[in-house]
Amino acid sequence: MKEIYVIDILPDEEITDFFMIKKSEIRTGSNNKEYLDIVLADKTGEIGGKKWDVAGPEADTLYRLKAGDIVKVRATVNEWNGSLQLKVQRIRAATDADKLEKADFIKAAPEKPEDMYDYILGVAKGLSDEDFKAVALKLLEDNKQRLLYWPAAKSNHHAIYAGLLYHVKRMLMMADSASKVYTNLNRDLLLTGVIIHDIEKLNEMDSDQNGIVSEYTFEGNLLGHLVAGVKTIDHLKDEIGLSNEKAVMLEHMMISHHYEPDFGSPKKPLFPEAEALHYMDMLDSKMYDMEDALRTVKGGEFSDRIWSLDNRRLYKSTFTHSGTD
Repeated sequence: MKEIYVIDILPDEEITDFFMIKKSEIRTGSNNKEYLDIVLADKTGEIGGKKWDVAGPEADTLYRLKAGDIVKVRATVNEWNGSLQLKVQRIRAATDADKLEKADFIKAAPEKPEDMYDYILGVAKGLSDEDFKAVALKLLEDNKQRLLYWPAAKSNHHAIYAGLLYHVKRMLMMADSASKVYTNLNRDLLLTGVIIHDIEKLNEMDSDQNGIVSEYTFEGNLLGHLVAGVKTIDHLKDEIGLSNEKAVMLEHMMISHHYEPDFGSPKKPLFPEAEALHYMDMLDSKMYDMEDALRTVKGGEFSDRIWSLDNRRLYKSTFTHSGTD
């Protein structure tokens, strides 16, 4: 078992323990010397690190390090740009003799993947519109095995084991409630849009079965999940017998849910369900990042700066939060 978790790491201490690699890259510094740039993780969080002057007999070993490897690290903890960072002195791959439990290294959604999948599948089966139901069920059932562990991102929001299911489930809960308040929304269209809006993240990223993404795929780099999603619906249209209007509206929800061209959307939402999808996607991602950032913060204190939240430092109140610690 591990003795030290990321959540427990403090400035200026020396640590020696095991972590899982989330990212490992050899870079060249301004002094023209190579160094190891690494992100280490366990079930409580992640922390960046550097090992300077990659040279000598250990260089080959450092070049072979990759995402998903478990390593033993000896390092000192520094503060840089308001965040903690490890200055790595030694690093080696774990062996069977270390008798580690992989569960200690995997940051996962707080619900069982099978339960989340069943909830989403149940919503799809309950859709009244047979066309939308067919699209949702087809994409869910064809991709079930990967959905059970796939993250929603390489980093930032829901970049965890089964994070994509967790993201979609919470958005579906919002969408169902919103459709009761905003009665002009077509509930089936909105719920289908939620279920499928990120489905092509399964092909945009290359994830292992621990929910750790090593790289974006060829298609992910050149197209991204928004454009790939349009292609998917286009291919399904004839197979399912989807009308052109319904197909194009679903495709529009896919390409517009990032809202801005800088984030990949060539069009802004042009009907209410697409607008609602964007804000539900944004709300769930921001709430996840805020919850994650404040998880280790004591009441009455501020978090480190959070890059994904415009470099803000978040405050955690001293009074009890409903449903959270």
